[in-house]
Amino acid sequence: MIRAALRRVLPYLLFFLTLATTTVVGARMQWNFNRCLPAYATPADMFPFPWIWHNLGLLTLGLPFSLSLIAILLAHEMGHYLACRYYRIECTYPLFLPAPTLVGTLGAFIRIRSPFLDRRALFDVGIAGPLAGMALALPVLAWGVATSHILPAAAAGAHSNAEWISFAWPPLQQWIAAGLHPGVVAGRIALSPVARAGWIALLVTMLNLIPAAQLDGGHIVYALSPRLHRVTSWAALLLLLWGGWRYWPGWFVFAALIAAMRLRHPWVPETPALGRARLALALLALVIFAVTFMAAPVLALAAGG
Repeated sequence: MIRAALRRVLPYLLFFLTLATTTVVGARMQWNFNRCLPAYATPADMFPFPWIWHNLGLLTLGLPFSLSLIAILLAHEMGHYLACRYYRIECTYPLFLPAPTLVGTLGAFIRIRSPFLDRRALFDVGIAGPLAGMALALPVLAWGVATSHILPAAAAGAHSNAEWISFAWPPLQQWIAAGLHPGVVAGRIALSPVARAGWIALLVTMLNLIPAAQLDGGHIVYALSPRLHRVTSWAALLLLLWGGWRYWPGWFVFAALIAAMRLRHPWVPETPALGRARLALALLALVIFAVTFMAAPVLALAAGG
């Protein structure tokens, strides 16, 4: 009975802990944004928990960031959850991961506890998360970019040089910024906390769509072809190792994750055929992966440029 009670309480506990950690991070981020300061320019920016303890009245500043980010992560996981419920697949509620990281969380996930009965169910569960997350991430990112600060050309360089952490701009974010701020280069746009929540959503979507093992992209590819899944899993592992050496050390973490899954996927019956509509959605997933892709999402810089 105690274990069952803990199982029921755990999703809510993790949710509120993640809300707390992301709100703390968002408060410091918003405090800096209101003063036209870089999001991460000092150690207090990267670990703001001691700072918020002495400034509890500023905690509500973090809600735009935390609520935006949690809403997108929840949409992603609820896409998986509702697809599982539709196919009568047993799974947990979304489980959030609070963490004292740069963004206050390590994301969210659901645990699937029963096998997939056919590849249509596998495909639909796999793709439902990225599609649901992106449906909310796009307006959040657009609003965030629209409300970001446009720095004077003279101030943009100093603002950039003060940052300790550099974040890449995926193609989709570049296009949104170009549409909302024509003629303004990315270096002059100081992203609002809401825009940063949208950026995190693009990163999460891109990582989940890696076509390997039991990631969302792996589910999609396995539903298309188990043989293709073996090829893409090995190719992804090798490319991630190369990317970790060449571009971003974080790729080593995902290479280890895929290796821990032994590059395999649980067997799922190959019938019935997916049909043209699902093949079109698979192509859409590939397009989403391409427009959210960043070879080096996060880079550490020397303090003061």
